Amino acid sequence: MLREENKHGIMSIKFKIVTPEKTVSEEEIYQATLPIDGGEVTLLPDHMPYIGSLQAGEILLRHELNGEATLLATSGGFVEFHDNTLVVLADTAERAADIDLTRAEEAEKRAQALMAERVHTDDEEYARVAAALQKEMARVRVARKHHSQGGQMESL
Repeated sequence: MLREENKHGIMSIKFKIVTPEKTVSEEEIYQATLPIDGGEVTLLPDHMPYIGSLQAGEILLRHELNGEATLLATSGGFVEFHDNTLVVLADTAERAADIDLTRAEEAEKRAQALMAERVHTDDEEYARVAAALQKEMARVRVARKHHSQGGQMESL
């Protein structure tokens, strides 16, 4: 394994998250907590290699042991970790600071209304709407956490 330390002498992870449209973030972190099937996985430096599917939810990145954190919303994708490099290939991903809470709440309500009308949809359409609802719920959760902290994510 690569043993690289950051400027404070702490082991770190090279993190990159990309969507089909852009690279959302590329930075050095200490820890990442990601939503996966059945819960969450937290990756620290020197973690064993890991490949898995990413679920809709929130990604928490810690930049130092007890320091600053970044929160992102994702709608799913894939995760690969090896040699202290974490790559997330996400369907969508947004930093909490970039989410307009009012618009996210409106989109969540629209998706809930579509779910309520599911008797008029086939299985494929229902799955699409369910995925949209999960995405919007994740965006709202992440934005609310961000706004309740006044934009400061240090004490998550």
